[in-house]
Formats: sequence, structure tokens, C-alpha cells
Amino acid sequence: MTDLDLGRDAYPIPGPPNTNLADILERVLDKGIVIAGDIKIDLLDIELLTIRLRLFVASVDTAKKAGIDWWETDPALSSRAARHSLQDENRELRERLEALESKTDKKPDQR
Repeated sequence: MTDLDLGRDAYPIPGPPNTNLADILERVLDKGIVIAGDIKIDLLDIELLTIRLRLFVASVDTAKKAGIDWWETDPALSSRAARHSLQDENRELRERLEALESKTDKKPDQR
């Protein structure tokens, strides 16, 4: 019998450790994962449509470390960003109104 033959005293070769979905999800969110792909539609060698897809799956903290924080500045996703957006729009409209009034040298109540 050779060393390769399995006998009663042979030990089984251990496989990869068992992991559950929670462990995998925790690892992905902790480290982050990027999935990238392109969809291209051509007709007779004429490019009609190109869609580039990029998916970054991570926890909020990991995304912030990577410099991704667009949800904080998007008015559709953040009430704070919506308030800032309205304040910026209001300020811009006041500046435009002042510029128009200075061109005509008239105030609204001096008609």
C-alpha cells in the first residue's frame, strides 16, 4: 500500500470553512464591491445606444471613505439637501431680481 491509499487512519482533507449569508454580507459591506458593465447596441456597425453601469455595494461608512456621498447632496434623497437647494434657489432669484431692478432704477413700490 502506498501513501496515497486511504486507510482507516487517514484524515479527511478539510474543505473551505462554512460561511453564512450574514458573514458574506458583512464582509462585502465592510470592504465594498464594485460591479461594472457596459451595454452597447449597434445596428449595421452604427452605435445606437451605450449604457455604462457601475454598481458599488458597500456600507455608508465605507462609501464615505471612498469619497462617495451623493445621497447627502441630492434633494430627492436628503431633506437637508432639499432645504439647501431651496435656499440656494431663493438666493439666486433675489440676486437676479436685484440686478433687474438696478438696470431699471425702479423699485417695485415706485410704480
